[in-house]
Amino acid sequence: MTQAGNLPPALPRRLIGYARLSIEDQSNDCQVDELRTAGCHRVHQEHGPGVGGARPVLARLLRDLVPGDVLVVVRLDRLALSVSHLLDVIEDLEKRGVDFRALRDPIDTATPQGKLAVQVLETVARLERSLIAERTKAGMKAAKARGRLAGNPGLRERRPDAVRAVAAARDRAYLDELTSSAQVWLPTVRDLRPQHSWDDVVRILKRKGLDWTVERLRRAVHRMVRERLAEPELIKRSPRRPPEDRLMRLVAGIAIADPDLSLRGIAAQLEQMHERPPRGGRKWQPSSVRALLDDARRLGLVRLRGGGA
Repeated sequence: MTQAGNLPPALPRRLIGYARLSIEDQSNDCQVDELRTAGCHRVHQEHGPGVGGARPVLARLLRDLVPGDVLVVVRLDRLALSVSHLLDVIEDLEKRGVDFRALRDPIDTATPQGKLAVQVLETVARLERSLIAERTKAGMKAAKARGRLAGNPGLRERRPDAVRAVAAARDRAYLDELTSSAQVWLPTVRDLRPQHSWDDVVRILKRKGLDWTVERLRRAVHRMVRERLAEPELIKRSPRRPPEDRLMRLVAGIAIADPDLSLRGIAAQLEQMHERPPRGGRKWQPSSVRALLDDARRLGLVRLRGGGA
Protein backbone atom coordinates (compact mmCIF):
# COMPACT_ATOMS: atom_id res chain seq x y z
CA MET A 1 0.00 0.00 0.00
CA THR A 2 1.36 3.44 -0.93
CA GLN A 3 2.42 5.58 2.03
CA ALA A 4 0.88 9.04 2.29
CA GLY A 5 4.32 10.63 2.25
CA ASN A 6 5.20 8.87 -1.01
CA LEU A 7 2.15 10.03 -2.95
CA PRO A 8 3.04 11.84 -6.18
CA PRO A 9 2.33 15.57 -6.15
CA ALA A 10 -1.07 16.61 -7.52
CA LEU A 11 -1.01 17.84 -11.09
CA PRO A 12 -1.48 21.62 -11.38
CA ARG A 13 -4.88 22.72 -12.63
CA ARG A 14 -4.96 24.12 -16.14
CA LEU A 15 -6.20 27.70 -16.35
CA ILE A 16 -7.69 28.16 -19.82
CA GLY A 17 -8.50 31.73 -20.84
CA TYR A 18 -11.16 32.97 -23.27
CA ALA A 19 -11.12 36.51 -24.72
CA ARG A 20 -13.80 37.92 -27.03
CA LEU A 21 -13.56 41.08 -29.10
CA SER A 22 -16.74 43.18 -28.87
CA ILE A 23 -17.90 45.55 -31.58
CA GLU A 24 -16.58 48.66 -29.81
CA ASP A 25 -13.23 47.09 -28.92
CA GLN A 26 -10.22 47.53 -31.16
CA SER A 27 -8.09 44.71 -29.76
CA ASN A 28 -8.18 41.71 -27.45
CA ASP A 29 -4.72 42.61 -26.12
CA CYS A 30 -5.91 43.95 -22.75
CA GLN A 31 -8.00 40.84 -22.10
CA VAL A 32 -5.18 38.53 -23.17
CA ASP A 33 -2.65 40.33 -20.94
CA GLU A 34 -4.98 40.17 -17.95
CA LEU A 35 -5.70 36.47 -18.48
CA ARG A 36 -2.01 35.61 -18.80
CA THR A 37 -1.22 37.62 -15.68
CA ALA A 38 -3.86 35.54 -13.87
CA GLY A 39 -1.93 32.39 -14.80
CA CYS A 40 -3.66 31.20 -17.99
CA HIS A 41 -1.10 29.21 -19.95
CA ARG A 42 -3.38 29.21 -22.98
CA VAL A 43 -5.78 31.93 -24.16
CA HIS A 44 -8.37 31.34 -26.90
CA GLN A 45 -9.36 34.50 -28.78
CA GLU A 46 -12.70 35.13 -30.53
CA HIS A 47 -12.48 37.94 -33.08
CA GLY A 48 -16.07 39.05 -33.28
CA PRO A 49 -19.31 37.03 -33.46
CA GLY A 50 -20.10 34.93 -36.51
CA VAL A 51 -23.37 34.48 -38.37
CA GLY A 52 -26.32 34.89 -36.01
CA GLY A 53 -23.99 35.60 -33.10
CA ALA A 54 -22.29 32.21 -33.37
CA ARG A 55 -18.92 31.87 -31.61
CA PRO A 56 -17.08 28.83 -33.01
CA VAL A 57 -13.93 29.39 -30.90
CA LEU A 58 -15.98 29.25 -27.69
CA ALA A 59 -17.91 26.21 -28.92
CA ARG A 60 -14.67 24.30 -29.59
CA LEU A 61 -13.15 25.43 -26.29
CA LEU A 62 -16.14 24.28 -24.24
CA ARG A 63 -16.03 20.94 -26.03
CA ASP A 64 -12.32 20.38 -25.35
CA LEU A 65 -12.25 21.23 -21.62
CA VAL A 66 -11.53 18.25 -19.36
CA PRO A 67 -12.13 17.58 -15.63
CA GLY A 68 -9.81 19.71 -13.48
CA ASP A 69 -9.62 22.58 -15.98
CA VAL A 70 -10.62 26.13 -15.01
CA LEU A 71 -12.23 28.31 -17.68
CA VAL A 72 -11.24 31.95 -17.06
CA VAL A 73 -12.67 35.15 -18.57
CA VAL A 74 -12.05 38.79 -17.73
CA ARG A 75 -15.75 39.65 -17.39
CA LEU A 76 -18.96 37.66 -17.52
CA ASP A 77 -20.17 39.48 -20.65
CA ARG A 78 -17.17 38.09 -22.56
CA LEU A 79 -18.64 34.59 -22.20
CA ALA A 80 -22.42 34.67 -22.00
CA LEU A 81 -25.22 35.99 -24.18
CA SER A 82 -27.51 36.37 -21.16
CA VAL A 83 -27.81 35.37 -17.50
CA SER A 84 -29.67 32.23 -18.53
CA HIS A 85 -26.95 31.34 -21.04
CA LEU A 86 -24.27 31.90 -18.40
CA LEU A 87 -26.04 29.60 -15.94
CA ASP A 88 -26.43 26.90 -18.61
CA VAL A 89 -22.69 27.02 -19.36
CA ILE A 90 -21.71 26.94 -15.67
CA GLU A 91 -24.07 24.02 -14.99
CA ASP A 92 -22.61 22.02 -17.89
CA LEU A 93 -19.04 22.77 -16.78
CA GLU A 94 -19.85 21.73 -13.20
CA LYS A 95 -21.23 18.38 -14.40
CA ARG A 96 -17.98 17.79 -16.28
CA GLY A 97 -15.74 18.69 -13.33
CA VAL A 98 -14.63 22.03 -14.84
CA ASP A 99 -14.55 25.23 -12.76
CA PHE A 100 -15.29 28.75 -14.00
CA ARG A 101 -13.74 32.05 -12.97
CA ALA A 102 -14.41 35.68 -13.96
CA LEU A 103 -11.55 37.97 -12.95
CA ARG A 104 -13.50 41.22 -12.56
CA ASP A 105 -16.73 39.67 -11.24
CA PRO A 106 -17.23 37.71 -8.01
CA ILE A 107 -17.59 34.36 -9.74
CA ASP A 108 -15.25 31.47 -9.01
CA THR A 109 -17.07 28.15 -8.80
CA ALA A 110 -14.11 26.57 -6.99
CA THR A 111 -14.87 28.69 -3.89
CA PRO A 112 -17.90 28.83 -1.56
CA GLN A 113 -18.26 32.56 -2.28
CA GLY A 114 -18.35 31.86 -6.03
CA LYS A 115 -20.97 29.15 -5.61
CA LEU A 116 -23.09 31.58 -3.58
CA ALA A 117 -22.79 34.17 -6.36
CA VAL A 118 -24.05 31.59 -8.87
CA GLN A 119 -27.07 30.92 -6.66
CA VAL A 120 -27.77 34.66 -6.58
CA LEU A 121 -27.59 34.76 -10.39
CA GLU A 122 -30.08 31.87 -10.56
CA THR A 123 -32.49 33.88 -8.41
CA VAL A 124 -31.97 36.96 -10.60
CA ALA A 125 -32.67 34.91 -13.75
CA ARG A 126 -35.94 33.59 -12.31
CA LEU A 127 -36.94 37.12 -11.29
CA GLU A 128 -36.04 38.43 -14.74
CA ARG A 129 -38.23 35.82 -16.46
CA SER A 130 -41.09 36.56 -14.09
CA LEU A 131 -40.88 40.33 -14.64
CA ILE A 132 -40.78 39.93 -18.43
CA ALA A 133 -43.88 37.72 -18.31
CA GLU A 134 -45.72 40.22 -16.10
CA ARG A 135 -44.78 43.18 -18.31
CA THR A 136 -45.89 41.32 -21.41
CA LYS A 137 -49.26 40.45 -19.91
CA ALA A 138 -49.77 44.03 -18.66
CA GLY A 139 -48.87 45.46 -22.06
CA MET A 140 -51.30 43.16 -23.86
CA LYS A 141 -54.06 44.01 -21.38
CA ALA A 142 -53.47 47.77 -21.78
CA ALA A 143 -53.43 47.49 -25.58
CA LYS A 144 -56.66 45.51 -25.56
CA ALA A 145 -58.30 48.16 -23.34
CA ARG A 146 -57.37 50.81 -25.95
CA GLY A 147 -58.86 48.71 -28.72
CA ARG A 148 -55.50 47.69 -30.22
CA LEU A 149 -54.81 44.14 -31.38
CA ALA A 150 -51.79 42.35 -29.97
CA GLY A 151 -49.08 41.26 -32.36
CA ASN A 152 -47.25 42.67 -35.36
CA PRO A 153 -49.46 44.80 -37.65
CA GLY A 154 -47.18 44.04 -40.59
CA LEU A 155 -47.74 40.31 -40.13
CA ARG A 156 -51.49 40.75 -39.89
CA GLU A 157 -51.37 42.65 -43.17
CA ARG A 158 -48.93 40.05 -44.60
CA ARG A 159 -46.45 42.70 -45.73
CA PRO A 160 -43.45 40.94 -47.31
CA ASP A 161 -40.88 43.09 -45.48
CA ALA A 162 -42.46 42.30 -42.10
CA VAL A 163 -42.67 38.59 -42.88
CA ARG A 164 -38.98 38.53 -43.92
CA ALA A 165 -37.91 40.46 -40.81
CA VAL A 166 -39.76 38.09 -38.46
CA ALA A 167 -38.38 35.04 -40.30
CA ALA A 168 -34.83 36.40 -40.02
CA ALA A 169 -35.28 37.13 -36.31
CA ARG A 170 -36.59 33.62 -35.67
CA ASP A 171 -33.67 32.15 -37.61
CA ARG A 172 -31.15 34.12 -35.53
CA ALA A 173 -32.88 33.08 -32.32
CA TYR A 174 -32.81 29.44 -33.44
CA LEU A 175 -29.08 29.56 -34.18
CA ASP A 176 -28.39 31.31 -30.86
CA GLU A 177 -30.30 28.57 -29.05
CA LEU A 178 -28.31 25.86 -30.85
CA THR A 179 -24.91 27.41 -30.16
CA SER A 180 -25.69 28.13 -26.50
CA SER A 181 -26.88 24.55 -25.86
CA ALA A 182 -24.42 22.72 -28.14
CA GLN A 183 -22.05 21.80 -25.31
CA VAL A 184 -24.86 19.71 -23.77
CA TRP A 185 -25.93 17.58 -26.76
CA LEU A 186 -23.34 17.93 -29.54
CA PRO A 187 -20.57 15.87 -27.83
CA THR A 188 -22.90 12.84 -27.78
CA VAL A 189 -23.69 13.34 -31.46
CA ARG A 190 -19.96 13.52 -32.22
CA ASP A 191 -19.39 10.27 -30.31
CA LEU A 192 -22.11 8.35 -32.15
CA ARG A 193 -22.42 9.75 -35.69
CA PRO A 194 -22.22 8.54 -38.40
CA GLN A 195 -21.60 4.99 -37.13
CA HIS A 196 -25.01 5.00 -35.42
CA SER A 197 -28.39 5.91 -36.87
CA TRP A 198 -30.25 9.11 -35.96
CA ASP A 199 -32.85 7.00 -34.12
CA ASP A 200 -30.18 5.49 -31.90
CA VAL A 201 -28.64 8.89 -31.17
CA VAL A 202 -32.02 10.32 -30.19
CA ARG A 203 -32.67 7.39 -27.87
CA ILE A 204 -29.34 7.95 -26.13
CA LEU A 205 -30.02 11.70 -25.79
CA LYS A 206 -33.44 11.01 -24.31
CA ARG A 207 -31.85 8.60 -21.85
CA LYS A 208 -29.69 11.53 -20.73
CA GLY A 209 -32.83 13.62 -20.16
CA LEU A 210 -32.70 15.65 -23.39
CA ASP A 211 -35.90 16.14 -25.40
CA TRP A 212 -35.10 15.53 -29.09
CA THR A 213 -36.87 14.01 -32.08
CA VAL A 214 -35.06 12.58 -35.10
CA GLU A 215 -36.25 15.40 -37.36
CA ARG A 216 -35.29 18.16 -34.92
CA LEU A 217 -31.86 16.66 -34.29
CA ARG A 218 -31.10 16.19 -37.99
CA ARG A 219 -32.14 19.77 -38.67
CA ALA A 220 -29.99 21.06 -35.79
CA VAL A 221 -26.87 19.14 -36.83
CA HIS A 222 -27.27 20.13 -40.49
CA ARG A 223 -27.51 23.78 -39.41
CA MET A 224 -24.41 23.52 -37.21
CA VAL A 225 -22.51 21.95 -40.13
CA ARG A 226 -23.71 24.70 -42.47
CA GLU A 227 -22.43 27.33 -40.03
CA ARG A 228 -19.11 25.42 -39.78
CA LEU A 229 -19.67 24.79 -36.08
CA ALA A 230 -19.72 21.00 -36.53
CA GLU A 231 -17.97 18.47 -38.74
CA PRO A 232 -19.54 17.48 -42.11
CA GLU A 233 -18.95 13.79 -41.26
CA LEU A 234 -21.79 13.97 -38.73
CA ILE A 235 -24.44 14.16 -41.46
CA LYS A 236 -23.09 11.30 -43.58
CA ARG A 237 -25.36 8.31 -44.06
CA SER A 238 -24.92 5.67 -41.37
CA PRO A 239 -23.89 2.20 -42.62
CA ARG A 240 -26.64 -0.29 -43.31
CA ARG A 241 -26.76 -3.18 -40.86
CA PRO A 242 -29.12 -6.14 -40.52
CA PRO A 243 -32.04 -5.73 -38.05
CA GLU A 244 -30.49 -8.17 -35.56
CA ASP A 245 -27.64 -5.66 -35.05
CA ARG A 246 -30.00 -3.06 -33.60
CA LEU A 247 -29.54 -4.18 -29.98
CA MET A 248 -25.78 -4.33 -30.41
CA ARG A 249 -25.70 -0.78 -31.77
CA LEU A 250 -28.00 0.42 -28.98
CA VAL A 251 -25.78 -1.12 -26.28
CA ALA A 252 -22.71 0.37 -27.95
CA GLY A 253 -24.36 3.78 -28.01
CA ILE A 254 -25.20 3.61 -24.29
CA ALA A 255 -21.61 2.60 -23.49
CA ILE A 256 -20.18 5.44 -25.58
CA ALA A 257 -22.51 8.04 -24.05
CA ASP A 258 -21.60 6.93 -20.50
CA PRO A 259 -18.23 5.09 -20.46
CA ASP A 260 -18.35 4.67 -16.66
CA LEU A 261 -21.62 2.73 -16.71
CA SER A 262 -21.25 -0.88 -15.54
CA LEU A 263 -22.75 -3.89 -17.34
CA ARG A 264 -25.54 -3.97 -14.74
CA GLY A 265 -26.09 -0.24 -15.30
CA ILE A 266 -26.45 -0.75 -19.05
CA ALA A 267 -28.83 -3.66 -18.39
CA ALA A 268 -30.96 -1.42 -16.16
CA GLN A 269 -31.08 1.25 -18.89
CA LEU A 270 -32.22 -1.31 -21.46
CA GLU A 271 -35.00 -2.48 -19.13
CA GLN A 272 -36.12 1.13 -18.62
CA MET A 273 -36.26 1.47 -22.42
CA HIS A 274 -38.44 -1.70 -22.54
CA GLU A 275 -35.94 -3.53 -24.71
CA ARG A 276 -36.23 -7.32 -24.74
CA PRO A 277 -33.05 -9.45 -24.28
CA PRO A 278 -31.91 -11.44 -27.36
CA ARG A 279 -33.01 -14.72 -25.75
CA GLY A 280 -36.42 -13.41 -24.72
CA GLY A 281 -37.86 -12.51 -21.36
CA ARG A 282 -37.75 -9.10 -19.69
CA LYS A 283 -34.73 -9.28 -17.38
CA TRP A 284 -31.34 -8.33 -18.83
CA GLN A 285 -28.26 -10.13 -17.53
CA PRO A 286 -24.75 -8.59 -17.49
CA SER A 287 -23.55 -11.53 -19.59
CA SER A 288 -25.98 -10.62 -22.40
CA VAL A 289 -24.77 -7.00 -22.32
CA ARG A 290 -21.14 -8.14 -22.37
CA ALA A 291 -21.76 -10.34 -25.43
CA LEU A 292 -23.30 -7.44 -27.35
CA LEU A 293 -20.45 -5.14 -26.29
CA ASP A 294 -17.88 -7.71 -27.46
CA ASP A 295 -19.58 -7.85 -30.87
CA ALA A 296 -19.58 -4.04 -31.02
CA ARG A 297 -15.86 -3.92 -30.19
CA ARG A 298 -15.03 -6.42 -32.91
CA LEU A 299 -16.83 -4.19 -35.41
CA GLY A 300 -15.08 -1.10 -34.11
CA LEU A 301 -18.28 0.52 -32.81
CA VAL A 302 -16.92 1.03 -29.30
CA ARG A 303 -13.44 1.24 -27.80
CA LEU A 304 -12.16 -1.31 -25.32
CA ARG A 305 -12.99 -0.64 -21.70
CA GLY A 306 -13.16 -2.47 -18.41
CA GLY A 307 -16.85 -3.32 -18.57
CA GLY A 308 -17.18 -4.56 -14.97
CA ALA A 309 -20.48 -5.96 -13.76
